[in-house]
Amino acid sequence: MKALIVYWSGTGNTEKVAKAIKSGLEKASVSVTMKRSIEALDEDLFGYDLVCLGAPTHQWLPAKQIREFVNAKLKEAFKKGYVKPNMSPVTGRNALIFATYSGPHTGKNEAIPAVKWLGQFFEHLGFKVMDEWYVVAEYHGRLAESTKGSLGDIRGKPTQEELACIEEKTTKLVLSL
Repeated sequence: MKALIVYWSGTGNTEKVAKAIKSGLEKASVSVTMKRSIEALDEDLFGYDLVCLGAPTHQWLPAKQIREFVNAKLKEAFKKGYVKPNMSPVTGRNALIFATYSGPHTGKNEAIPAVKWLGQFFEHLGFKVMDEWYVVAEYHGRLAESTKGSLGDIRGKPTQEELACIEEKTTKLVLSL
C-alpha cells in the first residue's frame, strides 16, 4: 500500500500532525511519501491508495497554500477528464483530511468549513473520504487567542499524547481499508 501526505504548516502545528500520521502509516507497513503542498504539485494523486491532506484553518478555509494546491490539482484533473458529473467513489481512491485550528471564537465550528471544502475536492476526483480529523492547536504569537478563546488554554497543543493518539488512529484507519 502507498500513501501520500500533503500539508502546509506555518507554525509547525500541522506538520506535527502530518508526522504523527506518517508514523502511524509506517507502523502499518505503508510506503509513505510526505511533502509540503508546494513540493507536491508534481505528484499524481491517483498513484496512491491513500492521500492525506492537511492544513491549518484560516478564517474558515484551509490555508492559502493548500487552496492553491487543490485548485492546481483540480484544474489538472479536469484537463485529464478525471472529473465527471455525479462522480461516485472509485475503489482504491481513499482520502484522509486533517485540519489544525485554534478556534478562538467558536471552536471547532471554525474548522468545519475548511475540512468540508477539502472533502469536496476529493469527492470531485472520485476519492472516498475515510475520515476528517480536527486537531486543536496553539495559536502561536497570540496569547489571548491561546488562553481566553472558546477552547480555554490551548498552549502547547497538540500535545505529545494527542499526537500519539493520532498515530494510533492512523494505524487503525489503514487496517480498515
